Amino acid sequence: MSASRYLKASKKTISLLDQKGLTISQLKQIQSHLTVTATLKDPYAAAKIISLHAHSNARSSLFYAERLFLCLQNKSTFIWNTMMQAFVEKNEAVRAFSLYKHMLESNYLPNNFTFSFVIRACIDVFNLQMGLCFHGQVVKFGWESYDFVQNGLIHLYANCGFMDLARNMFDMSIKRDVVTWTCLISGYLNSGQVLIARELFDRMPEKNPVSWGALIAGYVRIGFFKEALEVFYDMQVSGFRLNRASIVGALTACAFLGALDQGRWIHAYVKRHHMSLDRMLGTALIDMYAKCGCIEMACSVFDEMDDRDVYAFTCLISGLANHDKSEAAIDLFNRMQDEGVVPNEVTFVCVLNACSRMGMVDEGLRIFESMSNRYVIEPQIQHYGCLVDLLGRAGKIEEAKQVVREMPLQPDSYTLGALLDACRVHGDVQLGEEMVDSLVQRCLDHGGVHVLLSNMYASADKWEDASKIRKKMEDKNIRKLPGCSSIEVNGTVCEFVTGDRSYALEEDIMFLLFGIDKQLKSLFLDDDEHYNVTMEQVPS
Repeated sequence: MSASRYLKASKKTISLLDQKGLTISQLKQIQSHLTVTATLKDPYAAAKIISLHAHSNARSSLFYAERLFLCLQNKSTFIWNTMMQAFVEKNEAVRAFSLYKHMLESNYLPNNFTFSFVIRACIDVFNLQMGLCFHGQVVKFGWESYDFVQNGLIHLYANCGFMDLARNMFDMSIKRDVVTWTCLISGYLNSGQVLIARELFDRMPEKNPVSWGALIAGYVRIGFFKEALEVFYDMQVSGFRLNRASIVGALTACAFLGALDQGRWIHAYVKRHHMSLDRMLGTALIDMYAKCGCIEMACSVFDEMDDRDVYAFTCLISGLANHDKSEAAIDLFNRMQDEGVVPNEVTFVCVLNACSRMGMVDEGLRIFESMSNRYVIEPQIQHYGCLVDLLGRAGKIEEAKQVVREMPLQPDSYTLGALLDACRVHGDVQLGEEMVDSLVQRCLDHGGVHVLLSNMYASADKWEDASKIRKKMEDKNIRKLPGCSSIEVNGTVCEFVTGDRSYALEEDIMFLLFGIDKQLKSLFLDDDEHYNVTMEQVPS
């Protein structure tokens, strides 16, 4: 074969690397041909081979890419960056840092892409100290003026809670793009500085769906659910097409607010635009329907998902347990294991709660033991709390007490509270007093604990002791946290707090409640008309 034809054949082989969907077998065939023809010395071909191996889902692909990289005699900065990017995207931050050090020792100079990757690795592991070192290197090598390096540093400082440093970088930035603004806004929302974040967002010269989605997600993260839905609405009014991040954020807000109508509208939007139910979107819909009381729809969404991970399973298990479908929750937990999905810590909390509600003590104990025996997950305080609740509800007070006494962690308010509640249900006043003393010693004696003990005394006809508890609460100004409820009316979520008289329609509500109360009393006073009352008799 002539040299020109030989070169032409090699270029044709290299072009095959740009094809999508190459299997590992095909990739290795191409690599073998490039090795035999010595074309693998070409920087582009070598980097492409390494990148394709590194980003493959095969278990040993990253290790294979690294071995190939180390075998290359002539490495370019581009190839170093390709390997570094692979480590970062595979969540191997430490190996990315090590590779950067090796790069400098090999007398290769880093560029702006190099720093964008190592700064991203710092963000992934929240390593501010390493980030400060790289910032110094950025200045030393003269890459501080490049926008995505600056954006990475702003993101790093904001994620680590150093908003002054993030703001200084932002103010120094000459080319502020959408990413620059979004990084700073997200940082202020992590740190709870909502007003500054919103002011910056309103000042943004140019917005895109990513910046809108970041604001929605930020509001959700700090519990500003109403504000998140308001921004979601503003995004549509402003003419932006909804993206997955904004939809997931809005669904999360709907779940916490119980805004079923808005959640249904979002689901209809997803269907109308033929959006696939990936893991995040599908799980968000399951969570919304479960928390809004539509467990059947939650199950339907779950069945529609093509790829269900531990979060989707856990979300539905939790929803089923909360809807008194504990048996179905445990069945789903078993199905999860049969499908090869490994449960996590939260999954065990949910399934143990399901066992507790059904009184399935033996099954609950078996699942608790499987955490460490089968899945090598050390039980945490919340798991011991579930175990105490499981035993306490079943009347096994002594066994529950033994768990609290022998557990390797200090019991918290939930664990002791579960035992205290078991004492209330089964009338063990003496043990209840001991639990309250333990809570007091740990400064966990909130108002609900004292109210519970007072009710226990009252149930046992110990009225003098109950009165003492109430008097003690008054003297120490200990108050039970007021209850709160919400209801969605015409797409608007209305919230009511016990004792709050500031609601605009308070008089109308009180009048209606008075009518309902009067009507209910008449039902019990006149048995003959018990089933003849119509809604027309209730005052409007």
